[in-house]
Amino acid sequence: MTLHVDIRGAGPDLVLLHGWALHGGMWGPWLDGLEGQVRLHVVDLPGHGRSGWRAATHDLEGFARAVFPRIPRGAIVLGWSLGGMLALELARRHPRHLRALILMATTPKFLAAPDWEHGLEPALLDEFTRGLATDYRRTVQNFLALQTRGDEHSLETLRMLRSKLASHGEPDGRALSAGLDVLRSADLRDTLPRIALPALVIAGGHDRLTPPGAGRELAAQLPMARYRRVERSGHAPFLSHPDEVLAEVRGFLARHSSGEAA
Repeated sequence: MTLHVDIRGAGPDLVLLHGWALHGGMWGPWLDGLEGQVRLHVVDLPGHGRSGWRAATHDLEGFARAVFPRIPRGAIVLGWSLGGMLALELARRHPRHLRALILMATTPKFLAAPDWEHGLEPALLDEFTRGLATDYRRTVQNFLALQTRGDEHSLETLRMLRSKLASHGEPDGRALSAGLDVLRSADLRDTLPRIALPALVIAGGHDRLTPPGAGRELAAQLPMARYRRVERSGHAPFLSHPDEVLAEVRGFLARHSSGEAA
């Protein structure tokens, strides 16, 4: 399996992990504001974009094993949605390898449960799973629409997401199924108190996929986390409110990107 990573900029290493069904080209132009501060490693997850599929990548641990070799020691990892859950898994497995985490629209548990009210209803994820078998393009488009619902800039944000969706090629169907399985089964809540890395948690105030309550609980359970809620934003706050998110990320990087990993 070949993992595609675009590397650009200069400075300490910042690795970016995208969400389900997407690719590294989805981050948008706000990344240009980071190139003078850090060296960006923009990853296409296995089976997404320009990265090949690896059969062993069937759960969160498998995704972590596939991505870890491309993460420099001392890097900060920025994960969005599924990519944020992957960042938490990498931090759990390799705490001394990483410097810090930036978790964008991320939750420790994607689905709602009797003891977890901050998740998506399982029936909706089941609907996406059935859709993959019949019309995966429409399923992904519907997923994008859900990401922007409730955002004050929803039309512009959805337009940006759709315009970039095919720019790295189509995802492998096996990767899409595996990603949904991760979202259905992963529960990282018990591991959070042991992830003693500086963390910035950014949540969209109107996010319908990973509600802001999930981000608030995530930040509360991580020992060294700062929580930032972007009001009137959906699931992609870096696209809908790029200046606000960029300022927050740049400030965090300035505080935590120097020196060597422990």
